[in-house]
Amino acid sequence: MAKNKNNQAIWNTRIQKKTSSLFQKVGNSIDIDKRLYKEDIQGSIAHVEMLFRQKIISFKIKNKIIYGLNKIYKEISKKKFEFNKKYEDIHMNIEKRLFQIIGEDAGHIHTARSRNDQVITDFKIWIKGATKEINKNIDKVIKSTIKLAEKNIETIMPGFTHLKNAQAISFGHYLMAYVEMFSRDKKRFLNNLDNLDENPLGVSALAGTSFNIDRNFTSKKLGFKRPTNNSIDTVSDRDFVLDFLYSVSVCSMHISRIAEELIIWNSDAFHLINLSDKVVTGSSIMPQKKNPDLLEYLRGKTGSSYGNFFSMLTILKGLPLSYFKDLQDDKELVFKSNDTLTNCLKIFDEILKNCSPNKKKMFELANTGHTTATDFADYLVKKHSLSFRKAYEKTAAIVNLAEKRKKNLSELSLQELKKIEPKLTDDVLKVFDLKNSINSKKSYGGTSFDNIKKMILRYKKTND
Repeated sequence: MAKNKNNQAIWNTRIQKKTSSLFQKVGNSIDIDKRLYKEDIQGSIAHVEMLFRQKIISFKIKNKIIYGLNKIYKEISKKKFEFNKKYEDIHMNIEKRLFQIIGEDAGHIHTARSRNDQVITDFKIWIKGATKEINKNIDKVIKSTIKLAEKNIETIMPGFTHLKNAQAISFGHYLMAYVEMFSRDKKRFLNNLDNLDENPLGVSALAGTSFNIDRNFTSKKLGFKRPTNNSIDTVSDRDFVLDFLYSVSVCSMHISRIAEELIIWNSDAFHLINLSDKVVTGSSIMPQKKNPDLLEYLRGKTGSSYGNFFSMLTILKGLPLSYFKDLQDDKELVFKSNDTLTNCLKIFDEILKNCSPNKKKMFELANTGHTTATDFADYLVKKHSLSFRKAYEKTAAIVNLAEKRKKNLSELSLQELKKIEPKLTDDVLKVFDLKNSINSKKSYGGTSFDNIKKMILRYKKTND
């Protein structure tokens, strides 16, 4: 519980009985919110500068407070600051130390301010910084993914639907699909910055203040575009927290999806990709094993990101206006999600740098399951003017013939194909070539090698 210079609780005049030890234990948040110290001091300095500009405090008091705050900043940075659970949170720990350094003039720091607007200001500044750092890590993942894609433009693999061989695609094209997803993640985080750019400082507890403050000044000083519009909403709002947690959850989901695929493809049943010894672990009992533990870690951590998001939604769902103690949990949820995603992005980037396709196996698998069947149907439409549905029927009949004779479509002779469609000529055999199949998909966004090269070039220009 926060205390003043005389070692009395700030609210001691009103709350005359000692707070229970249990409440002190559950009520303090210093172990969590101490990482907001930079933002808290930054906000306090801007606040007292504004108070001086508005002639609410003197030049002398302003300078004393800023001197004390800068001293506290250095103490915390150098790990010479003693955080005390008795003082609940980072705000009161700093204020208590300020009293020790400059005396009673420290009491002016809280003029025209409440912890309610103070904490949201700190938190918004922190999330803005965290958002930018996350996007830097997403950028690294995008660049590593593009680099791997560029090496594998002509690496042929099966594209799956329902985990069944569907059509032949480029491994590079597959990787570029995730570049799209991670790029949307970046945009999602960037979009959040606009809502974060509203300054809460100055709304006080919930009603505003009678002091002649200048919220535009503190907004500019703290890097916000504008002050918030409604004091009640400001101290109640945690939409920006939900936006952040949602964005983390979606990005985590994308990492989990590719992790799941790489786990499957690394299995002995598929063996489509190889993982370097740098990113696998061994077994405690089976000497031959190389396990994709890091990929499993990435997949598993998605659950905790979802949990943090839904926890915050649940906290807010029945919460009246304006401020309640329930909201204290927001910081722990955000910090956990931020740390987890940051760690996952760094791990995934390392995996991408230590992952390679088994090109031979990919090609062999792409050549099974009749993946060029749709190409044949399209050929009948273009060359023989059949409706697609009629072409579909004839193609299905040819697939049945191939299965009956235990052959791939490419292994059927022209004579065998003519039993289904007599008009066929020998140029049809090119249709079943996997490379031709891929390069025929020239529509915008398709898997042709030229398209992939253009995609990569476009992203390189965007990220450079």
